[in-house]
Amino acid sequence: MYNFITVYVKCPVCGKSLMDQTKKVDNEPSINLIIKSGDHKGFVWLSSVYGSYNNTCEIEVENNAVVEFYCPQCRSQLTSKVNCTSCDAPMVDFNLEMGGKVSICSRKGCKNHPIEFEDLSLALRQLYQQYGFRDREYPRNLDLRTAPPEPVRTENDPAEILQTGTFLMAYCPHCRKSLIENEMLKLKIANGEEGFLMLSPYLNTFTSKSTVVLPEDKTVNDLKCWHCDKSLIENEKLCGKCGSPAAKVSISARTKLIDFYICTKKGCKWHGLNEDDLFEIRLEDSDEW
Repeated sequence: MYNFITVYVKCPVCGKSLMDQTKKVDNEPSINLIIKSGDHKGFVWLSSVYGSYNNTCEIEVENNAVVEFYCPQCRSQLTSKVNCTSCDAPMVDFNLEMGGKVSICSRKGCKNHPIEFEDLSLALRQLYQQYGFRDREYPRNLDLRTAPPEPVRTENDPAEILQTGTFLMAYCPHCRKSLIENEMLKLKIANGEEGFLMLSPYLNTFTSKSTVVLPEDKTVNDLKCWHCDKSLIENEKLCGKCGSPAAKVSISARTKLIDFYICTKKGCKWHGLNEDDLFEIRLEDSDEW
């Protein structure tokens, strides 16, 4: 089952969309709200990736503070009839565009956000077929647990092409252990505090989530293998798009492991291969990760 779910929400009062297509968080359209904490008020953009707690906020909010959320369209305060089952703070409800609702806790730092569907079977079908690969056309019976069929090779295109949506089996280049856990590409992250970064292992599907907050457009201090704890940062390899340091993992292609590089800057979609492998392997839409 595909582990990255993007929730599109709308205001439960006026019914207008709360999605901001221009402000990306976790490489996805964000949920735009007005936030109030004490006497301070401003805009906040929440990650729409279910299970991610990343956000961009105009005001400083102290940890454990209870805040208020307002719709930026009708200016109504968004509330709920229930309190958080974890910390007893007021919950905040949003309507899902596909039907149902998702709630978040109004206390900063609390990670309680239940989701309810009006029709579970319909919702799951929409999630994995409509949202799973971000506007890319795939067969309705596609099994997301496996890679797409092998592309047809021609004399005019002798290099193997890794197509968009291919499941990348990733390994640590040091200990050669798999970096895939629960169908996610899992990396250890050190960025002031330690945690884990989970990336989509599907080529050109850019969803990510982390157990620590990662500021948008900032590079991480270090990415490590969660088995051997060795750094994956390559000092000599820089991002071909923004010039930030790149991290290297190994992926399986044909009958060997090849070097695969990703940018360490949050929000950058660059990825690349080792120059020696470009004669044999090509990546579809290779300017993005």
